[in-house]
Amino acid sequence: MQKLQTVNADTLLYEPLEKPSFVVDGLIPTGLTLFCGSQKIGKSWLMLKLCLCVSQGIPLWDMPTQEGDVLYLCLEDTFCRIQDRLFRLTDEASGRLHFAVASDKLSDGLIVQLEDYLKEYPDSRLIVIDTLQKIRTASKDNAYASDYGDISLIKDFADRHSLAVVVVHHIRKQNDSDVFNKVSGTTGLTGSADATFVLEQESRASNAAKLYVTGRDTPYQEFTLRFHDCSWELVERKEQEQLAKEAIPDVLFRLVDFMQDKGEWTGTATELLAAMNETETVPTVITKWLNEYRTTFLSENCICYQYSRKKDGRQIALIRQEGDSGDSSIGIPPVTVIDG
Repeated sequence: MQKLQTVNADTLLYEPLEKPSFVVDGLIPTGLTLFCGSQKIGKSWLMLKLCLCVSQGIPLWDMPTQEGDVLYLCLEDTFCRIQDRLFRLTDEASGRLHFAVASDKLSDGLIVQLEDYLKEYPDSRLIVIDTLQKIRTASKDNAYASDYGDISLIKDFADRHSLAVVVVHHIRKQNDSDVFNKVSGTTGLTGSADATFVLEQESRASNAAKLYVTGRDTPYQEFTLRFHDCSWELVERKEQEQLAKEAIPDVLFRLVDFMQDKGEWTGTATELLAAMNETETVPTVITKWLNEYRTTFLSENCICYQYSRKKDGRQIALIRQEGDSGDSSIGIPPVTVIDG
């Protein structure tokens, strides 16, 4: 039996460890990335663009790439179709980009094939497998275990060689408020991947799409893309901090302005909305938002929110703090809820 390998906390606290590297800066880390989208949306066009950029060391959109050899397993295509796509995408390509249209399945020796490829091209930075279904063997076993096991095999290979492997997969047609829940299969797929991307078109007839990105070392991002001349072009990139600010209701920004010349305001939610001349927000909603953003947005703007329930109704107290906004509770008594 192999001895369990451990690292103590003192070592982790003080010893410099190498941070995860990115093949595409801030977007595609070394390890396993699951790239998902509906059928015929243009996933292969984007994957080919990615491969061209990495093999030539040119930016993908505005993000630098780490140049190296690239393998693209186009398992649903032919060399003739790949050639036609290259004609449309570029006038010149690098000899560092390699294609294959057939491979073994995971259960039959794919990892061995990839290991042999790396012996021939040791400076490889990226491998794209298009698609996951083409390298899997139908299994009647537990679906979660099967999903997790297949992805873990590829992830282990990527981690051992410190390269990025992007696996193309499909999404379900069903609606879900969380786009990552649309990934076909069980959570064993997304749970074992280092990063998950979902490309979702606004409508089948539209040339616009959103690319949603999340991962262990990749911050949540949203990209607005446009498909033009067979290439996905970047329209806008939004990172987590910007998206969080955009999610803050506009009425709270107006509330901050309302409190600028006040030390304290007390009253009901209805009275607050009337004092602010707000007609589009209902009292229950403003109360919810005040509570939801009290430790973040309101605190950052030096406003302390308190709520109490009394015989004459639910009372709101807004107290403007001066000084450090990092702890707006200094000098403020704890909130009490009194049932009448």
